[in-house]
Amino acid sequence: MNKTDIRRKINAMRRMLEEHEKIAASEQVFNRLEQTAAFIMADKVLMYHSLPDELSTHNFLRKWGGKKRFFLPRVNGVNLDILPYDESRLELGSFHIEEPTGNDTVDVDEIELIVVPAVAYDRRGNRLGRGKGFYDRLLSSARATKIGVGYEFQLVDELPAESHDVPVDYVITQSLTIKIR
Repeated sequence: MNKTDIRRKINAMRRMLEEHEKIAASEQVFNRLEQTAAFIMADKVLMYHSLPDELSTHNFLRKWGGKKRFFLPRVNGVNLDILPYDESRLELGSFHIEEPTGNDTVDVDEIELIVVPAVAYDRRGNRLGRGKGFYDRLLSSARATKIGVGYEFQLVDELPAESHDVPVDYVITQSLTIKIR
């Protein structure tokens, strides 16, 4: 399958999920994330502020907000800026995603762990995003551990990968934690 076909198939599966299935999956995946050494040891964590069709990060951000220093991306042209997470400083930004406001950006080198959303992953850590390349550009210069999170059905046998695609170090689903490197 090509990238367009994979996106169509996965997006159709995400639309079929009931709300209780989404909540349960998010709890299971983020419970697994909490148990990783990468999360336990990290102080500065770049998360994503989830869209309705993604594993919800909202409860996880609230749960750990006082214990970890969370950051969120904000679209800036073709790149992502990194800003501190503060629930009271979010506003609707590009692509209808709630993004942090302000000018207190942080360099990606300061981040110790990046939790990466995607449409799909494979067992080699390749990820398929929404097609704009924002995360590939960010991840290409990041030294942080990169963990991809998703529903079980977002893990596919193989994804077409290009030279600019940046793989993740781990993939976590409801029942699997796959260490890639």
